[in-house]
Amino acid sequence: MSDLYKVSSSPHVRAKDSTSKIMLWVIIALLPASFFGIYNFGLRALLLILVTVGTCVVSEWIFNKIVHKKNTIGDLSAVVTGLLLALNLPVSLPIWEAVIGGVFAIIIVKMLFGGLGQNFMNPALGARCFLLIAFAADMTNFACDTYSGATPLALMKNNAATEGVALMDGVNSFDMLIGNTAGTIGETSAVAIIIGAIILILAGVINLRIPGSYIVSFAVFMMIFSEGGFFSAGGFDSNYLVAQLCGGGLMLGAFFMATDYVTSPITPAGQIVFGICCGVLTGLFRCFGANAEGVSFAIILSNILVPIIEKATVPRAFGVVKEAKKHE
Repeated sequence: MSDLYKVSSSPHVRAKDSTSKIMLWVIIALLPASFFGIYNFGLRALLLILVTVGTCVVSEWIFNKIVHKKNTIGDLSAVVTGLLLALNLPVSLPIWEAVIGGVFAIIIVKMLFGGLGQNFMNPALGARCFLLIAFAADMTNFACDTYSGATPLALMKNNAATEGVALMDGVNSFDMLIGNTAGTIGETSAVAIIIGAIILILAGVINLRIPGSYIVSFAVFMMIFSEGGFFSAGGFDSNYLVAQLCGGGLMLGAFFMATDYVTSPITPAGQIVFGICCGVLTGLFRCFGANAEGVSFAIILSNILVPIIEKATVPRAFGVVKEAKKHE
């Protein structure tokens, strides 16, 4: 038996899970939303998914070759990034813009910061926000062969700004729940996303601290400050709240992007605070912003706050007393 001891810094993790195994579970959990997106929008949705996944994998492989680093595409994180990015894109987006998004996600947001575990924001969300700024018209064009109108969130936003028009005119909350609406490829069906979330929870990949606090805080914010809230002129509208919860990227963001291990807090209390930050910021953007959405920017801004949140929520070490008690 060797007399040598292996010494390393904490945390000392003893688990059978590997990065590739966790990423594989995420891919499996995203399949319901992916399949529904293909069913809902047609084969072009499949093409966009294949393009973004392929672009992300190839970009990581080429970058590692250039900088003479070990190939890391086997951990499947690039596949997850490409799949999440595709699910956050409108089906009408030009293919070359999707390629740019994939390259930006891997090279700029992930690899230039040191690779997996070093990036400060979710690569897929970073790429989506970049595309929203660089190609705003294409990223907000949801017209396709299946749907020609605006998204339900945009309709509600326009209805709120127009006098004499009910908030829910032209909006069917049940269609939003099952996914028969315009939107990005993977965000339309709340049912498909929740099925995927259940898979992640049962597999032990995520818990409900972040998504639960995110969704609850967002719902509370909307009940207080939105046009369909308790203090609005028309009073509380439960259908409006359901539509806001099912609409846009809220469910996809809450369960699949806000829960990213790298860009979310590791402390239990910090995870709850992080979720609340995401929920409040999403509510602010939707209620008072010019855009009807806001999930991507809310999560990224909350990612930036993670170091502060973790510092404020680190549990006190056993045996350590507060400074005030030391001087008593």
